[in-house]
Amino acid sequence: MNIYEIVTDRIFKQLEAGTAPWHKPWSAPGQSGLPRNFVTGKEYRGINVWILLSSEFSSPYWLTYNQARQLDGHIKKGEHGTPVVFWKFGTREVQDGEDTIQKSSVLVRYYTVFNVDQCERLRIAPANTSEPTRTIDPIAECEYLVASWGGKPDINHGGNRASYSKAIDQVRMPNRNSFESSEHYYGTLFHELTHSTGHPKRLNRQTLTDFEFFGDDNYSREELVAEMGAAFLCGFTGIENRIIDNSAAYLASWLKVLKEDHRMVLIAASQAQKAADMILGNPISKTSDEGSPA
Repeated sequence: MNIYEIVTDRIFKQLEAGTAPWHKPWSAPGQSGLPRNFVTGKEYRGINVWILLSSEFSSPYWLTYNQARQLDGHIKKGEHGTPVVFWKFGTREVQDGEDTIQKSSVLVRYYTVFNVDQCERLRIAPANTSEPTRTIDPIAECEYLVASWGGKPDINHGGNRASYSKAIDQVRMPNRNSFESSEHYYGTLFHELTHSTGHPKRLNRQTLTDFEFFGDDNYSREELVAEMGAAFLCGFTGIENRIIDNSAAYLASWLKVLKEDHRMVLIAASQAQKAADMILGNPISKTSDEGSPA
């Protein structure tokens, strides 16, 4: 069995055995708690937590335009705010004939807040609530693999999101030291680099070029390709033992979207092999999208 077959077989065995839910293998600096107001320190609640946590910013601190001005700061040019909802519950007295009764009342207001990363010249700095910074050391084999790929997209670090933009051909990664381990950092980077191989100027992979929205069939299939490609590259660099459980769990979540069609893993494996070969500088394998020789 070659490395592709070995990794695919291991993932199949993990899928058959059942896997733990996949989790994001990095944490933002200072993100040890829930999003909170920069001035009052009060944590946001309800839907606001999910709205703010889904942002790309690394800081958990937010404030309004007026609060920024009160701290002698201002919002950076071109930045856009994020809406949050404020609910105030109370009671009011109403007349019911000769009787006065209490009725519940709900006041709903919308505010726009900005992350402190969107601000400049604030008079005070947020309290440091983060845990001691980890030091994630480079892995020579992985660094060499990335550096050797002459056709790779731009790779930018910062923020709290790992992604690939096909529109500008760019990979975005959280900072290395925000990851749980070196292996998780490179596994995530390999995932995004595999996405980039589908760009029209590279393999022109339909699952990348044709998906229209998050969660559609093409997007789901492309996620399978990306994670399989990452698993293959981790196998070549010798770090797959640390990330294989995470990869299998991630793939299982997308298999569920695809109605547990395990055949899709074989198709994804074929496409992922082509992606890995491109990154490694190997001749592109002559396989069909069905995972068998063309």
